[in-house]
Amino acid sequence: MARSPLTLAAAATAALAQASGVQTGISGVSTLTEDAAGRYDSALVRLDDGSRLVVRVATTADAESDAVSEATALAALTAGVRAMLPFAAPEPVGQARLAGGVARVQTFLPGWRVDGAHIPPGRGVATGLAEAIAGIHDLPSSVVTGAGLPSRTAAQVRTETEQLLDRAEATGRLPFGLLRRWSRAIALDALWRFEPTVVLGGVDPASFTFTDVDGVPTVSGLLTWAGLSVGDPAEDLRWIAGAPDAASDAIAAYGAASGRSPDALLADRARLHAELEFAKWLVHGHDTGSESVMSDAVALLTSLDDSVRDEAPIGSGSVSVDEAIAALGRVPVAATDAVDTSMHTDAYDPGSMDPFDDADPSDPPSREELGDETEPIEFSDWSPDAADARDGDDDRDPDDAARNALRRWTGTA
Repeated sequence: MARSPLTLAAAATAALAQASGVQTGISGVSTLTEDAAGRYDSALVRLDDGSRLVVRVATTADAESDAVSEATALAALTAGVRAMLPFAAPEPVGQARLAGGVARVQTFLPGWRVDGAHIPPGRGVATGLAEAIAGIHDLPSSVVTGAGLPSRTAAQVRTETEQLLDRAEATGRLPFGLLRRWSRAIALDALWRFEPTVVLGGVDPASFTFTDVDGVPTVSGLLTWAGLSVGDPAEDLRWIAGAPDAASDAIAAYGAASGRSPDALLADRARLHAELEFAKWLVHGHDTGSESVMSDAVALLTSLDDSVRDEAPIGSGSVSVDEAIAALGRVPVAATDAVDTSMHTDAYDPGSMDPFDDADPSDPPSREELGDETEPIEFSDWSPDAADARDGDDDRDPDDAARNALRRWTGTA
């Protein structure tokens, strides 16, 4: 049962008293909706002095782990580090134990938020997000390493990506076309020649708050910091795959705001990381034994496979930013309507990659050269009743199905 706002307000009072030794008066409390997929019980608390605080209690083990990581990250943001940021970050106020959890209290960041799928082109949201992310990437890596937070080299990012692909392939349900496409990208040395930076681990645009400055949307705060680490800056730009109209403006603004050397294949890696989110969803379903999640993932992967089949390989240098993946915006209606986002694809035989070992990645073989490399699609395990119970009616927009499935994985639903 969800904790009531009054219970959370009492926890906030206890946390404030423990932190300051002073009993603070509370003038009001209300439920706070954070679009966090029920991972937290949260409330907005108003103090007598007019200030506002957020109190949250994790409801799952995964959410608690993220809350601990976020607390560590926020503690690493010293006054000097915060002065380097062009926007605000929540400030921890205190915490108190509740039955079955820990209530963490932090300052409230006002402002409005934007869904990543509805970012318009031009100056404003897209450029503001890119500039804010560039500001984070320009922080000294010592901010992360000094706090004991994760740090990865370019080689380690590449290895982790390869391991993810291996795990997705091991499910036996990854479309062969995507396996070949991603394998080639991972094998491309030039794609992985980047300078690791401070990153947020794949931030979602909805994590930023905006205010209007002279009529222009401007980033005023960042809510989520759990993924703070050193890694691939392209991970934090994977959202451009879901906002193709704004992608070119975002990449240009990021490049102009960044204090580092240009990264010619930044957009290509961002695209790869975005596509691999669907592979993560597949692996998540496999690891948790959830057939409904796996069916969702396979349908999305199949649609993605169809949409990129005629595109140039990732990292070929011929893919423009405006052609960022269409999985969130070009999901073929026929593909999803036929199976209600629940399709099983073929298994992969490692030996079938042998003919391509010496192939030029920029010159993919034709479908005639490939021949019949995959087994027939298998529908025997699909259950329309299970799909109905999981996701609602059969008439939902396939674009919404794609976005919702991805958000369920990233925790932004």
